[in-house]
Amino acid sequence: MGFLSIGSQNFRNLSGAEVPLEAPQVFLVGENGQGKTNFLEAVYLLAYGGSFRTAADQRLIRHGEEDALVRGSFASDGVGRAVAIRLDRQGGKEIHVDGKNVRDRLQLIENIPCILFSHQDLETVTGSPEMRRRFFNQVLGLFDPLFVSLLRAYRRALKARNLLLRESGRDLLAAAGRSLAELGLRIRERRAQVVEEFNRTLTPLFGRVSGLEEEVRIQYRPCWKGATVSEVEKELERSLPVDLRFAATTTGPHRDRFLLLQGSREFAHQASTGQVRLGSLLLRVAQTRFYQAKTGRQPVLLLDDVLLELDFARRERFLGEIPEYDQAFFTFLPDEQFLGLRGPQTLVYRVEAGELRRQA
Repeated sequence: MGFLSIGSQNFRNLSGAEVPLEAPQVFLVGENGQGKTNFLEAVYLLAYGGSFRTAADQRLIRHGEEDALVRGSFASDGVGRAVAIRLDRQGGKEIHVDGKNVRDRLQLIENIPCILFSHQDLETVTGSPEMRRRFFNQVLGLFDPLFVSLLRAYRRALKARNLLLRESGRDLLAAAGRSLAELGLRIRERRAQVVEEFNRTLTPLFGRVSGLEEEVRIQYRPCWKGATVSEVEKELERSLPVDLRFAATTTGPHRDRFLLLQGSREFAHQASTGQVRLGSLLLRVAQTRFYQAKTGRQPVLLLDDVLLELDFARRERFLGEIPEYDQAFFTFLPDEQFLGLRGPQTLVYRVEAGELRRQA
């Protein structure tokens, strides 16, 4: 069913009171800067062990405090469970599920998967290639923990090769290149496969909602052209002078590109501002449906002020396509017309200065 309650101590500006959440929909209503997104961040932290706003855990701790705690209870397959995460100023992090220490955040994904819809999603459409790589890493990692392990291994191999480039360790570069090639080709294979499958969800979704005549799809353009380890090793050899000059590996899956195309042209280059906003949300809808098809599970959805900048028509089309979920959290400004979206079991909380007060 999702989260049953969440509480905290010294986390951002949240008051720390235990917040009951036993409902399929939770509305958080308040002015900007009052703590709505902070609460969603606490939910996300419990789901993944990290923030969607910063990689520095220390920033999550309230100013002047030495540590912070976020705790929650949730239902998984009808069984009540508990998760708690403690952070400290020295960079320490402790994660416990049902009282047992969790050493790898990857274990959290299996418990209560979350998918976040936020303004940052615009960068998936309009931002750098890194943003789209990150998106597809999330798409794969959410249902395939082995891909996350593969990506970690590649990053370690990349770091090792870059260190050799900085130290001019030419004698070991060949072995480092072979390891990088072997791991990178496996990543390329998984990415190519997932993009082909993902388009079967994304393209018809765009067709229904956007009203565009031309087909919208993702095109995957891997950096390496070689099909075998030996061919990729030759590519690494050819790029070695440039790599040595920059002291970094300049080719590989960390430079792969994912293009969002409308017909034969990039979607962001021809879409209106409204179409880009809607398109960024549809990518998340497609991710949610893709996850459901792969796992048979319903995730928790976090929708952070995403309806605010959509006109009425686009808002209605987007809301009509929101996938089924175990639980959904929505944030709204006080003057937004949110009551029409409220269901009989919806919980509504007013958020002010980090305190959540239930509204009848």
